[in-house]
Amino acid sequence: QVQLVESGGGLVQPGGSLRLSCVASTDTFSTYNIAWFRQAPTKEREFVSAIRRNSITFYADSVKGRFTISRDNAKNTVYLQMNGLKPEDTAVYYCAAGRTTISSTIRDADRGYHYWGQGTHVTVSS
Repeated sequence: QVQLVESGGGLVQPGGSLRLSCVASTDTFSTYNIAWFRQAPTKEREFVSAIRRNSITFYADSVKGRFTISRDNAKNTVYLQMNGLKPEDTAVYYCAAGRTTISSTIRDADRGYHYWGQGTHVTVSS
């Protein structure tokens, strides 16, 4: 069992930045792919970004160039640096862990990931 705890959310003005953190409680953190998903009110959950255990990264088109995902295996932590935030980035952000080796599932919440955090709220508003 892997427990994931997100932090770093909050209220920020448009154009601002936040850094989200996801800390995992497992001795085998380096073997997991970690992803961020988000869900806005009245919308479906959507993929944001992922980082494979070999540190290859993936981004949704909507955040490419603004968000950066990274991992620190020594700290069991994945970060999501979010710059140039827009009101449409407002959502609850969840991190997820999985071990899929199938490239087509890296963006798939149901097939790619087995463990989920409780989420952290991000609000972008003036």
